[in-house]
Amino acid sequence: MPLTLEDIARLSGVSRSTVSRVINDDIKVKEETRRKVQGVLNSYNFQPNLAARGLASGRTNVIGVVIPAGVSTIFTDPYFPQLLQGISAVCNTREYPVMLWLAEPEYERRMVTRILHNGLVDGVIVASIPMNDPIVESLIESKMPFILIGRHPTIDVNSLDVDNVSSGRKATLHLVRLGYKRIATITGPQTQVAGYDRYQGYLKALQDSGITIRPELVIEGDFTEESGYVSMQRLLKFKPDAVFVASDSMAYGAMRALREANLHIPEDVAVVGFDDIPTSAKTTPPLTTIRQPVQQMGSKAVDMLINIISSGSRATQKMVVDTELVVRDSCGASKME
Repeated sequence: MPLTLEDIARLSGVSRSTVSRVINDDIKVKEETRRKVQGVLNSYNFQPNLAARGLASGRTNVIGVVIPAGVSTIFTDPYFPQLLQGISAVCNTREYPVMLWLAEPEYERRMVTRILHNGLVDGVIVASIPMNDPIVESLIESKMPFILIGRHPTIDVNSLDVDNVSSGRKATLHLVRLGYKRIATITGPQTQVAGYDRYQGYLKALQDSGITIRPELVIEGDFTEESGYVSMQRLLKFKPDAVFVASDSMAYGAMRALREANLHIPEDVAVVGFDDIPTSAKTTPPLTTIRQPVQQMGSKAVDMLINIISSGSRATQKMVVDTELVVRDSCGASKME
């Protein structure tokens, strides 16, 4: 059984309350007493109960991470491991444990209620939420510090994101400048801000370039490779000469569909993706894509949240991180130089 405060007090020759004050860094404890108690704590590798410590100090130094997507998606989409690496790296450096909450959407409301009332976390990072998700209202009502990775379409809350509209426009304009006329898109889900904004960027690029928007060249995907594959198969009957795909995972599926149709990339159909996940430089051909610094975004979100917790600031904080067009062979730029 783990040691209790009473056990530590007996081994240290002090009272239980003194042990509690040492654990909570009370400056009124004499240095000699502190060293005696700390020696026992170290020798038994004693770890205080976070919930109990939180009740005493008002802080647990635990960051909660909520991803209200399907669990299978979180473990198959390369975006999420990168994001979690960035979050955990900074949390480790700043000595904040991470509590990851995974739930299928239908259990999300129950999950959020538990997070907000169990006293185990000081703040929450929320990623990949659908538009108008009730989690945001719940967090606002709770007064718990939180930050969204991805902007909220209607509510002014702490957030960190890339400019998905500008980035989608950038990707599509690259294809326009290379001379493509029948530019299709496989969008992300239009119930998510990132999917919606990237599609708006595509539309804006065509409008700005005087190119007719063809509804048949627009297919909605769901950010998975399989949806990219199925969507590209549907697009082929309309003979696009290029396609902007709103995630690299979907772009992989689209490229597979093109190969199965005996079409060459980029000679028959050029492809541009979005994310620049690590394997995108190794596809055949290497994928031209919009690079968003996913791991860095996770790191920055932690820094922002800890600063909000520490300062107690109620002012809304927003950060927009730059993206970069990474030109490789799938768009045909090298063929046209």
